[in-house]
Amino acid sequence: MATRLPPVHALSAFEAAARHSSFAVAAEELCITPSALSHRIRLLEEHLCERVFVREGRSVTLTEFGRRYLDVVRVALRTLAEFPLPNKSTQNQLRVKVTVPPTFARYMFMPKLAEFTRKHPEIEIEIFLFVPLYDLSLSESDVEVRFGAGEYPNLVTKKLFVEPAFLVASPEYLKTIAPIKTPNDLRHAKLLRSALEPWQPWFEVAGLDWPEPTSGLRIDDLGLLLEAVKHGHGVGLTRQHFAQDLIESGEVVRLFETQLDAPPHAYYLVHEAQAIMRPEVQLFIAWIQTTYQQA
Repeated sequence: MATRLPPVHALSAFEAAARHSSFAVAAEELCITPSALSHRIRLLEEHLCERVFVREGRSVTLTEFGRRYLDVVRVALRTLAEFPLPNKSTQNQLRVKVTVPPTFARYMFMPKLAEFTRKHPEIEIEIFLFVPLYDLSLSESDVEVRFGAGEYPNLVTKKLFVEPAFLVASPEYLKTIAPIKTPNDLRHAKLLRSALEPWQPWFEVAGLDWPEPTSGLRIDDLGLLLEAVKHGHGVGLTRQHFAQDLIESGEVVRLFETQLDAPPHAYYLVHEAQAIMRPEVQLFIAWIQTTYQQA
């Protein structure tokens, strides 16, 4: 006897709700009412005999089972969506979906993307953004660039490059505090915090036996952190590719020669193993490795 499969409309509702963490937003995307979407989720849960979401007021989060099932559903939906239909032109099927962190997208990806599109004008690129360190499940994208520790089980992971981390501040901010001539003088400064650039590894290199700061402005976007430095909110850790224009213009200055040569986080290219089976994805993966491993 054939195994009864869950309805496709319930699977698409589940994927959309998981992607948005919201039934209301998912319902709007699918052009149905929130109650209809809730019905589809209940239908799926009854079929599976498992909960896939935990409801918390207006927000929803995946259960552990839901997270594992989502990976399977996304592969299945992608396979159906990408099946070559005889009445569709090959031209329209050449599309690569890529997910990148905001700062990488702004400072490194967009300035280089024209090079790829010039070489391969037949391939359409769709760009999605996500917050580093938070969403560790591969989205509906074909390829992701992730900023993190590089530990992504069951996914093909390739390190793109590592940049040293160093300190910057605005000249205007430095005028408002006691002179900073040695790392120990940082006790007079406001240290801008980010989970993406923790301070403690740099403290060790600088010979400071200090714990990770637990107070002060915290920003979990490296580009926004650099903006906060530029506008005089304090001292921050950054990388050369992001800060070089501001350093050259004098809007921020580097503090000390001390730098962290091997920061805990770097940029990685991540994709599922079967992604390279599509020629356009394979071309994009080869281009991004060549472009950024030489950065």
